[in-house]
This record gives sequence, structure tokens and C-alpha cells, in this order.
Amino acid sequence: MPVVSKNDDDIERVILSEEQLAKRVTELAEEISRDYAGKDLVLIGILKGCVVFLSDLIRKIDVPLSFDFVAVSSYGADTKSSGVVRILKDLDESVESKHVLVVEDIVDTGLTLRLSYLLENLRSRRAASVKVCTLLDKPSRRRVDVPVDYRGFTVEDQFVVGYGLDYQGKYRGLPYIGLLKPEIYGGG
Repeated sequence: MPVVSKNDDDIERVILSEEQLAKRVTELAEEISRDYAGKDLVLIGILKGCVVFLSDLIRKIDVPLSFDFVAVSSYGADTKSSGVVRILKDLDESVESKHVLVVEDIVDTGLTLRLSYLLENLRSRRAASVKVCTLLDKPSRRRVDVPVDYRGFTVEDQFVVGYGLDYQGKYRGLPYIGLLKPEIYGGG
């Protein structure tokens, strides 16, 4: 039975169900486990949106790994990326000689990941490899080329929330990904 919350009234429709998300996370974890067998793997989660996805992914990957977090912001309180990238929290541990998999909730403009910056920064720390895993990919909004190595789902240019994705800090706890009603964010 679907979970009903007070936030459900703000959702126009469900884009990805809890079951679809669980199935795809398992598939991604199996692929990552195969690709990183025998390697020193560290997952780097980009806060805050990745937390739900990263937590589920970690539990499904069956190779030894560690994880850390960075906080990168390019949104503020708006629904569109400002283009200004700020690192709010850096890594706690060294990634030298480790295989880094950056985990993101959604790649749209590419400015949040800003490969020319964040991923190059990780490479400059002498990581053995640096790849990207995203739950959602929104290529129609891409402003910076982002090589996504592991992709959960490709989505249209719509404002989605749930399963870690938010609008002004709300809706992260929804167990599905839904389309937020335009009147909520002023997009209608």
C-alpha cells in the first residue's frame, strides 16, 4: 500500500514508484558490484539530495566500500540553478589511490557536479578513478557536459521531488518521485 503523507496533496502525479526505484537501485548496485570487484571503492555522496539513494545503494552493493560526503550548492532557494557553485562541506578522508564513485540524486544542468571543477578536484587528489552515478538524469537541461557512468532513470524537464529530492527543504521523505504541482513552486 502506498505511503500517504501530508505532502502527497502537493504532488501532481507519481513519476517513479517506490517499487520502480527499489528495482533500479538493485540493478545499479549489481552493476557497480561487478565493475568494482577487488577494487578499493569509496562512494562520495553529494549532500543532501543523495542521502536516500546512497543509503539504499550502499545496502545493495556487495563489495567492500567506504563512503564520504561533500556538500555542493548551486540552487539556493530557487528552482533553477544559479550557475554559482559553492562547496559547503569537503571530504573527511583522503581518496588517494581509491576508486571514487560520486553519487548524485539528479544531474540536470551539470553545474552542481561541475565536472570541470569537482571531479577534476577529486582526480587531483590522486584517486585511482573517478566516475559518476546519478539516480535521475535530465539531459534536456544540460549546460555542462557530464559523463554519467551509472544512470538510474532519464527524466523530462519537470520539477520532481521525493526520494531525497526537495523543494525548499520539503518532500525529501516521500518514498516515490513525483511531479510537484506548478502552483507550489510558482511554475504554473
